[in-house]
Amino acid sequence: MSVLFVQYPACSTCKKAKKWLTEKDVKFIERDIKMERPTKEELDLWITKSGLDIKKFFNTSGLVYRSLGLKDKLKDMSREEKIQLLASDGMLVKRPLIIGEDVVLVGFKEAEWEEKL
Repeated sequence: MSVLFVQYPACSTCKKAKKWLTEKDVKFIERDIKMERPTKEELDLWITKSGLDIKKFFNTSGLVYRSLGLKDKLKDMSREEKIQLLASDGMLVKRPLIIGEDVVLVGFKEAEWEEKL
């Protein structure tokens, strides 16, 4: 089984996650979120598949999130608007992301990865 590992190479958490995947012998296909942003269709599918609140997919500590003042704006936006926004800039998306056949993991939480992968 191979998973899609969506990450930003300069991100220290992504580097830790990649090291973890390699050490655990998890096969993965790497994708740079800045060079190849997730599409609206992909995001819609991943959010649905994850069962998580769409807010979990936002990189709330990122510069773009803060500069756009999204903390206050998100609550008034529709799901479609939020997905459109996430698809517009890879730096708005929380990373790393793991996309597998029956799993979507957002952010690197070692215990969760251990359990699900």
